Amino acid sequence: MPHTLDADAVRMWCGLALDALGRARADIDAINVYPVADGDTGTNLYLTVESAAQAVDAAFNGHAASAAASRPTLADVVRAMAHGALIGARGNSGTILAQLLRGMADVLADGAAAGDPPAGDGAGAGDGARAGDCDAPAGAADAGGRAPAAGAADADGLRRALRRAADLAYLAVAHPVEGTVLTVAVAAAEGAERAAGDVAAVARAAYAGARTALRATPGQLDVLARAGVVDAGGYGLVTVLGGLAEALSGESPAALAPARPRPATPAPVASDGQGPGACPADGAPDGGPAFEVIYLLEADETAVTALRERLDALGDSLVVVGGDGLWNVHVHVDDAGAAVEAGIQAGRPYRVRITHFGAAAGKAGAGAPDRPGPAAVLPDQPGAQNPTGGPRAERATRAVVAVVPGDGLAALCAEAGATAVATRPGEPPASGELVDAVRRTAAREVVLLPNDTELHHTAAAAAAQARAEGVRAAVIPTRSAVQGIAALAVHEPGRSFDEDVVAMTSAAGATRYAELAVAERQSWTMAGVCQAGDVLGMIDGDVALIGSELAATAEAVLDRMLASGGEMVTLVLGAGLPDEVAERLERHVREEHFAVDTVVYQGGQPTAPLIIGIE
Repeated sequence: MPHTLDADAVRMWCGLALDALGRARADIDAINVYPVADGDTGTNLYLTVESAAQAVDAAFNGHAASAAASRPTLADVVRAMAHGALIGARGNSGTILAQLLRGMADVLADGAAAGDPPAGDGAGAGDGARAGDCDAPAGAADAGGRAPAAGAADADGLRRALRRAADLAYLAVAHPVEGTVLTVAVAAAEGAERAAGDVAAVARAAYAGARTALRATPGQLDVLARAGVVDAGGYGLVTVLGGLAEALSGESPAALAPARPRPATPAPVASDGQGPGACPADGAPDGGPAFEVIYLLEADETAVTALRERLDALGDSLVVVGGDGLWNVHVHVDDAGAAVEAGIQAGRPYRVRITHFGAAAGKAGAGAPDRPGPAAVLPDQPGAQNPTGGPRAERATRAVVAVVPGDGLAALCAEAGATAVATRPGEPPASGELVDAVRRTAAREVVLLPNDTELHHTAAAAAAQARAEGVRAAVIPTRSAVQGIAALAVHEPGRSFDEDVVAMTSAAGATRYAELAVAERQSWTMAGVCQAGDVLGMIDGDVALIGSELAATAEAVLDRMLASGGEMVTLVLGAGLPDEVAERLERHVREEHFAVDTVVYQGGQPTAPLIIGIE
């Protein structure tokens, strides 16, 4: 069913785009040959959209938690999306995508702020067009001066948003090259401008135009033709636009062709090794830069203009996106220190990330996808690559990274030798946080324990990035902290990686889990209707019991779980739970269930008063 262009549609778009990029990430990584054959474009785009989607969810959650329990407007959500993409942008293509989303937000948010209600509430989202934006065939007032219908205004706003996005992206790139994501963005805007009909028709036309342009990219960039692939960044953008078309039309768009390298006839190359209008692929044998430098920067427009000039003289693949005092800077250079110093002179750089292309530099010219060298995050971390190419510290053999919801659980994991990533209420960690934790271990092999079903996809993305940096990584699909504890208990670095992963997976799978929570409002559950303040006993993720008192409900949960057997009970106490509750439950297990041991941990988790594990 078609959808208006409103806040809900943007949230749905982010979710669909993230899911689609998650499925296509490995394929996009495999065809990444330009500007550097480092095999990470799909992962970078996924991380960028993940950050945008989390910002959108936060906007909805923030309004829902307000005193008025309001809903965000279209302007609120598109600005959150653009900001999230900006601060989470990774790599060349991710940085450009962030600018594309910013361009769309400029038009859609300005239209909603010009005095009209948000799109979908009876008025257009695109009335705030900027000078230079192309006029669309629909959406203008008719001969009698009447305003267009809401659907026509939605369509007009989307046309102008896509055009603004393409224009801003071209301005952000120091030396635009055709046959890349920029070309695909322009084709999407042109397809939208040619389309008549409602906003869903415009979104479908933008997707179709982008697909057509993507297929033509090998004819525009000789490095793509030699490798027999389409542009990886362009493929990712088409995937994102497919999510937009589906969100607005309610129908899945035509599928893209598989993004895998295929044999190709070598394209003619000029005597200097360059295709028309293009520079050699970064990292090619004839002298591509050795480092990728990315950082966020707080600076004014004047300082950023000077920064662009200085970085352009230092290297290539320069992209600077953002505005209003916050920027994301991306450049490939040989002197990473000079690139960071330039940012310091311009303003306040932070989240500095330096990647050494390493062996990939010697293979990019042949069009063979490869993996980048190790990444370094400043300030220095154990095992980080010195920006001058100096030696790195010796890596440990194997490490475990565990996501946990409380300080006590984090300390428990640290005692067991794991690196803990603590979660905050309502703020699950992004893939980038898990990748940073993997880097801090400085290990050759890493096992990730997400300890939450909702984080499995995030952990998979982090593992993919770790593999791209030369780390052997595996994700054990733990769904609760108690499954993570069980996996850690059998972790043995002395055995082979595969054997260790199998043993940890088996231990986690043999652990059933439950959680007690307090209902915040009246709601329907699998166990019936609960009221605010009721205690919910959730077994394996589903509400199984509803009680009025925590300890009694916990006893009932234990009895139900132990009825099918069990040898050991693990109790993880939440922040503020009295010790008397744990003592009562230990006594209950000892008296009612023969030969079952109980172990108690102070987890300190702020949301769940009690987590239960049965092995």
